[in-house]
Amino acid sequence: MKVGTDGVLLGAWCNTANYPDAILDIGAGTGVISLMLAQRSDAMTIDAVEVDESAYEQTVENFEQSDWADRLYGYHSTFQEFADEMAEEEETYDLIISNPPFYSDNFETENTARNQARFTSSLSFDELFIGVSKVLSENGVFSVIIPFKEKVDFIALAKNNKLYLNRFCKVQGNPTSEIKRILLEFSFHKTKILEEDLIIETTRHQYTKDYINLTKDFYLKM
Repeated sequence: MKVGTDGVLLGAWCNTANYPDAILDIGAGTGVISLMLAQRSDAMTIDAVEVDESAYEQTVENFEQSDWADRLYGYHSTFQEFADEMAEEEETYDLIISNPPFYSDNFETENTARNQARFTSSLSFDELFIGVSKVLSENGVFSVIIPFKEKVDFIALAKNNKLYLNRFCKVQGNPTSEIKRILLEFSFHKTKILEEDLIIETTRHQYTKDYINLTKDFYLKM
């Protein structure tokens, strides 16, 4: 799996100001977001759940080769099963992050692994919120990146699970492009909603100062 911009944005943008002790990464892929959070925080436990076997193996390999292997744990499971098991054990997380699948079933391909990574049939937004509401701590934060067009329905689903929008960031590829992505932060508490905007490039491969400041700690050349 390639490391995508969505994952890098989420790993850099999500809030670690409350010093989370336990972090959960849903749909870990290569494990890049978990690795970024290991770099950004002192969390003692960073759990990463991945349903695809080859992606899970890649995640574990990346964890083992990192400087934070003692704090990173991979789980080969559906999120639904994982959340149920953690809820039974009364385990919760202070920060939950997810770069979830978001393409509709109508566009599925013959590649099962690609479908699981990119299509909502493997984990619907409703199932995502049901699971998050079970394992997010009382004062915890849930951060996610989704297509901008899904914003209204996604926030409504969150409310159905007593999760409230606290902060968001609209993401544009360049100053003239459509808003394609939005970063969202939820918790069980209603707060004043903080609004942010981010443009990634001024022109092709010419990154904005805002994007550089957000992500420079994670690129070798930036």
